Amino acid sequence: MSARRVVITGMGVVSPAGVGREAFAAAQAEARSTVGVISQFELNGLPCRVAAEVRGFDPLAYMEPSDLKRAPRAAPMGIAATREALADAGLDTPEHAGMRRELGVIIGSGAGGIEFGERQYRHYFSGEHGRISPYSISNSFVGSLSSEISIALGLTGRSHVVSTGCTSSTDAIGYAFDLVRHGRADVAITGGIEACITPALMTGFCRMKVVAMAFNDRPGQASRPFDRRRDGFVIGEGAWVLVIEERDRALARGARVYAEVAGYGSTCDAYHRVALNPDAVQPARAIDLALSDAGLVSGAVGYVNLHGTATRLNDEVECRVVRKVFGSTGRGPAVSASKSMFGHPQGACGAMGVAATALAMRDGIIPPTINLDDPDDGFDLDFVQHTARLDEIENAVCNCIGFGSKNSALVLRHPGAGVAGRAR
Repeated sequence: MSARRVVITGMGVVSPAGVGREAFAAAQAEARSTVGVISQFELNGLPCRVAAEVRGFDPLAYMEPSDLKRAPRAAPMGIAATREALADAGLDTPEHAGMRRELGVIIGSGAGGIEFGERQYRHYFSGEHGRISPYSISNSFVGSLSSEISIALGLTGRSHVVSTGCTSSTDAIGYAFDLVRHGRADVAITGGIEACITPALMTGFCRMKVVAMAFNDRPGQASRPFDRRRDGFVIGEGAWVLVIEERDRALARGARVYAEVAGYGSTCDAYHRVALNPDAVQPARAIDLALSDAGLVSGAVGYVNLHGTATRLNDEVECRVVRKVFGSTGRGPAVSASKSMFGHPQGACGAMGVAATALAMRDGIIPPTINLDDPDDGFDLDFVQHTARLDEIENAVCNCIGFGSKNSALVLRHPGAGVAGRAR
């Protein structure tokens, strides 16, 4: 059986920009920072005081109070985004009830239910053992997130969480993409969910010296990938969920299409638990594999959504990656980093980049990197700085680089004239 073409027909988002994909799309079109002072817990002298939090989200609109007591913060965000994605794809109608019930959920997350777990540990270490939830084990582990979605929506297909650090949701989308194109599923729910703004995690990141600490009094300027004054990433959170399906099936039912998922590649540096290999060979190979999978040459790519964490080594290596893949002369494709506006939602960042890129294809823009006032030495790529650029994206790469030497990339293709009903 030949490989089938796979398209994105639904999208749901809960992000620091607000609830809904259009709030997310508007923020990137307006080049708006969503970073603020942390409000979820007492900072108690924490040297990093900023994050891109989801604010104004009512979890009671998606889960019963009794369920919320035993669920991590990420669960209702994931349920909300999945409901929106299914409705956007037109699969929430009674006529699709039977098919919808069989749907699989393949989600990427790095921290999973760690926020719920931290709450339980606080009870334990304060001697309040009677306050520890009987669900402390089942709902603290990473795999609980897909289960929460499957149970809430009655979805009886496969229910998997991919957890590979920062590449988690890129790998989850790649896994779901493989299932659909090779005929093991016609439709799948995929993406990334993360709620990792917690006291212990934030303290750990501060101890690693990888988060921004120099802009506590100017939160909107704190996330500045590739800028000379960058001093680390800004933690983010949210849920970016996609419905992907076989292209001919989508066309037959008149679905609107955001983009085609055309290729996927993944490698490992096998180098270090945290640091990147400066040679940039394996991240570049991941992109090359994704392009080969998509049947594209590097010159056909007009945009790269960068991992862009704003840590010193990551930005340096990623610039080398772009040069290795797209050539050392000329400016190459336009590039930008969504994290400058929405922070770094850890395992969900790949799905955030895919959603940002698919919406940019829909809206005829190239998203910006904000706070990029002065690119560091040697960073001579075609950065889209400060404001979105009006332009059509035909082919794009979404790149992710993670702890543990992991690298993953996805290729998106504009639906084009061959796919009716371009999303609008």
